[in-house]
Amino acid sequence: MTVGLAHFQTLLPGAHPNGGMIRFFAQNWHNLLLSAMFIALAIVVAMVLHFIVFWLLRRLARRKGAVLDQSLIKHGEGPTRLIFPLLAVLVVLPGLPLPPMLMSALEHITGLGLIAALAWLVILSVDIAADILAERYRVDVADNLVARRVQTQFLMLRRITIVVVAIVTLAIMLMTFPAIKHIGVSVLASAGLAGLVVGMAMKETLANLIASVQIAFAQPFRLGDAVVVEDEWGWIEEIGTMYVTVRIWDLRRLVLPLAYFLDHPFQNWTRTSSDLLANTVLYVDYTVPMEELRAELKRVCESTKLWGGKVCALQATDASEHTVQVRALMDARNSDDAFDIRCLVREKLIEYLQKNYPGSLPRYRGEWEMTRVRSDGAPESAISIANRPPGEAGVRRSA
Repeated sequence: MTVGLAHFQTLLPGAHPNGGMIRFFAQNWHNLLLSAMFIALAIVVAMVLHFIVFWLLRRLARRKGAVLDQSLIKHGEGPTRLIFPLLAVLVVLPGLPLPPMLMSALEHITGLGLIAALAWLVILSVDIAADILAERYRVDVADNLVARRVQTQFLMLRRITIVVVAIVTLAIMLMTFPAIKHIGVSVLASAGLAGLVVGMAMKETLANLIASVQIAFAQPFRLGDAVVVEDEWGWIEEIGTMYVTVRIWDLRRLVLPLAYFLDHPFQNWTRTSSDLLANTVLYVDYTVPMEELRAELKRVCESTKLWGGKVCALQATDASEHTVQVRALMDARNSDDAFDIRCLVREKLIEYLQKNYPGSLPRYRGEWEMTRVRSDGAPESAISIANRPPGEAGVRRSA
């Protein structure tokens, strides 16, 4: 520490190792005080200007639909509170009566702060663009396919942008130091080599990062898509840099690595459209009145908002030795409505059959024969019983 202080003293004009620092300040105190006053005044003016600008933005943001102004206030107030004073200091520094070495040090420090603040502003400008896209492409509407596609792509691009900006900012800041300028150059030049080395050590992590880029552009799924993964049905709730969170219908969360979706098949119910077909299967007796049941299905569909309004059909899709399989097919606007209308139609059709056609519910038909025992102890066959005269005791029953 003593050696470093003595070295700094030798850099100041008129300074000497023995009391040089004190002598320097004694000789230049008026210039230093004047410079400090100008710097403080510049910072105060910058803060006042910052207050006025954001006060005007808040007044403009009160207007209906002023998404840009609201986003600028939300994301830009923080970094600009640092950028305004730094710019003011850079403006007044050339006119201050400071020694060249001290002037250079202050300019360097201020420049580093300005680089960091600008990088911060670039990152937050991406957030401003995200707010504008979120307002233009809303996911809280019925037909939100395009909105979910745009937001998914932008989410992945935002994460990539943050990483790139952080690396470039670090390299630029290092390159401002002449002694370690080569380190900053190396950070940029060796990014590819470093990626290979890290990739060998973190193969799974790199696979997930590559998968995130592929998913962002190919989009096998999007935020809010209804999917079936690992025999679980749910919605894509979050797409992270490494993992995807699927919200299961019973509010459990299924967390899977991004690379999983490139190596394993899964069902996406809303890949090209949020509209879905819902089906309900009933097993009824052969005596079921199909036309009456079809009319009841139409009435149920028209009585609920869950129905999409396009498809409402009832068909006998299979038959066994005991029952007929009847399938009701309806369309819905999204996966939630599809599940609800499936349950509603099942309940209403069963209730309709119970009240109006109880004999059309599943029944089993059979035939029973009763035999009598002859006097010699041997059973008499059903045929011989059937052929006996009516006055004898042989009985034959069927149902």
